[in-house]
Amino acid sequence: MNWQSFVTNIFHSGFPIFPAMKHLIAFVVILLITARTFTPARTIVHPALLFAEAPPQTEVLVTRFGAEPDSRKDATAAFHRAIDACKRLTNPVLVIPHGRYDLYPDSAVKKTYFISNTSSETECPSKVKTIGLLFEDIRNLRIEGDGSLLVFHGKMTTIVVDHCDGFTLRNLAEDFARPTMSEFTITRASDTAIDVRVHPDSWHRLDSGRLTWYGEGWIAQDHFCIRVDTTHAFVYANDEYNSLLRSVITEPAPGMLHFSGTYDRSRFPAGSVFTVRDPVRDEVGAFLVDSKNIRWENVSMHYMHGLGIVAQCSENISMDKVRIEPAPGSGRMIASFADGMHFSCCKGRVSVDSCRFDGLHDDAVNVHGVHLRIIGKPSVNQLILRFMHPQTYGFMVYHPGDSVAFVQPNTLSIYRYAVVKTAGWMSPREILVTFTRPVPGEVRLTDVIENITWTPRVSIRHCDVTGTETRGFLITTRRKAVIEYNTFSRLGMSAILVADDGLSWFESGQVHDLTIRHNLFSECGHNLLPANYVITIAPENHQLSRPVHSNIRITGNRFICYTPAVLTARSVDGLVFSGNSITQVPWFQTDRGIPDASKTVGAIALTACHHVNIKNNRFVGGSSRQ
Repeated sequence: MNWQSFVTNIFHSGFPIFPAMKHLIAFVVILLITARTFTPARTIVHPALLFAEAPPQTEVLVTRFGAEPDSRKDATAAFHRAIDACKRLTNPVLVIPHGRYDLYPDSAVKKTYFISNTSSETECPSKVKTIGLLFEDIRNLRIEGDGSLLVFHGKMTTIVVDHCDGFTLRNLAEDFARPTMSEFTITRASDTAIDVRVHPDSWHRLDSGRLTWYGEGWIAQDHFCIRVDTTHAFVYANDEYNSLLRSVITEPAPGMLHFSGTYDRSRFPAGSVFTVRDPVRDEVGAFLVDSKNIRWENVSMHYMHGLGIVAQCSENISMDKVRIEPAPGSGRMIASFADGMHFSCCKGRVSVDSCRFDGLHDDAVNVHGVHLRIIGKPSVNQLILRFMHPQTYGFMVYHPGDSVAFVQPNTLSIYRYAVVKTAGWMSPREILVTFTRPVPGEVRLTDVIENITWTPRVSIRHCDVTGTETRGFLITTRRKAVIEYNTFSRLGMSAILVADDGLSWFESGQVHDLTIRHNLFSECGHNLLPANYVITIAPENHQLSRPVHSNIRITGNRFICYTPAVLTARSVDGLVFSGNSITQVPWFQTDRGIPDASKTVGAIALTACHHVNIKNNRFVGGSSRQ
């Protein structure tokens, strides 16, 4: 008889032993046996675990709290009641039975959040957000969407995850009944007239000949315009849209607009789509804040108002099979008002795997920290720090025990380190930080500080990126980052940008270990001509001193380009570009003409780089100038 059977027999025997005595006997027996058989390679399991059951999971169905799928009724309050029920349970599972659920702003939660890279005090004085689903102070919650669709109305932040530990969202899609992006398609263009067809989801009216876009509870006050041409290339089109607004505008039939004026018709190719939004980022698509161990799996975001999915001051985030793209069959071009995913001041691991990005008005993924400027030194171990960029402020980025780096902003050189003792607010833009030791004597009031504790490891794999006028991935983190097996197609700017700055966006920091391998880059950079480099390493150090970034390896990638420009790098120590294939193909944008060959730049441009290794790259067609 083995020892497990022996213990079991004790529990099920008819011996007249009290239950507590049975546990004691079992405990002693296990200790004797494990003490005899233990070796360093084995793990001793606590005896209590042998009799413990797996933590129970309790399902909470939103339909039991009043949500009616496919009814078009406001389900917001019902969802709130279901979420409140989850808070009282251990390991709850929130189940959303299959169907469509509509959520309206009148029943939504209103709460103040300061969110990175969104809006200034002038653009959006109030930071009160309208939140469809608020998950706050919940542990180990799993949401099972069952393939359901959540349709949001008005301007809303769809989901907020606030101070949660263990949050999983699965098998769900989100969209807006009236996206805050307005879209219309050019049907005919001449030198004197433009005809367009307005998408049915884009509500508009003519007031005394003036075109106005509006939605559920909102009216667009300003505009920012991107044109999607027939090759699925995204180009800036504010000038073209302004010329339309100066026109004589009529509506000959419902959903059809006629513009009379003077035009360069090459800028209005038939079949191209104009996408227009008010530029103020007053909400975000989703917000993950002060939380950890977050996983999204098989989630579709068909439209997001504002910056996109923003993770701020959070830890261990996994995005698996998240699709940011218009709903199939919708006829729409844009899925995100701005970025796809934005990670600001996070730590632990950030994983983006098998995701798709198509139809964004800004970058697909941005990972960065925040530089704060030193503006005061009230005592020997204290500094007053200020958020400098207008759109980023109001959230605490320093905590007791955090390590920080002192940075000279013109060179981006780190010259000292320190540890935070305490941090507190002086205003939404200013933080008083007390350090464990006196502040270094060479600190100047123009320098900036980065929190290097809150910097993540990053893995981005097997993603498909297309449909944006800007970049694919922006990566600035000092910890290990790997970008592999992704496909980038016809992005307007660089597919990958490694920046770092202390004077403009104030997005930190240095890169110390970045691998870019086995990716396909196809025809990127049409909005950057002639310097349309596919990969750009461009720290904003205005004075060249020590290298800013280090240990960047670009290997085994395939580049398909209409100019030879594949890589530009500045201020890197340890740069490898090897085993890559570069194929030059004809210019794809037939409606914009052919680039001036005399302005074409070389394949690789390096500035102040050290220990560079460029070898075994294969160029097919065009020039291989370096």
